[in-house]
Amino acid sequence: MHAGSKSSQVFTPANPDYAARVRDSFNRQGIMAHIGAELSLVEAGRVQIRLPYREFLTQQHGFFHGGITTTIADSACGYSGFTLMPADASVLTIEYKVNFLAPADGELLVASGHVVKPGRSVIVCHADVVVHKGERERLCATMTETMMVMQGLGEKE
Repeated sequence: MHAGSKSSQVFTPANPDYAARVRDSFNRQGIMAHIGAELSLVEAGRVQIRLPYREFLTQQHGFFHGGITTTIADSACGYSGFTLMPADASVLTIEYKVNFLAPADGELLVASGHVVKPGRSVIVCHADVVVHKGERERLCATMTETMMVMQGLGEKE
């Protein structure tokens, strides 16, 4: 994991079954299944998503496409916030800002998301996306995201 991607905050989730709930929700996301993304870490306030290289995920230079990079960063942020939600609530992205710092040139993308500031109606999260190529690990994108807490609107089963 990239040094800048870990939050030092300790959170207490509102739902003790948060990890199973996050994994179930992630498994229902068609886009994550389509691109081959894997949920590799679920902790209170933190989530990590891994995405192995596939040619159909690339742009014209053979790097992971920026849209793919932001897709896993958005989900890493969203699910990090979702870990803190009560059982009858969900989250919905309302805004994000991404900076691309280097080409996503490698065999594996890893998006590590964490909650920066939880709230009753809005949650702010951050994700770093690292690309792995051989033994090299490089920060290629960083995202800050704001999410709306959807009270009383649990997930579709």
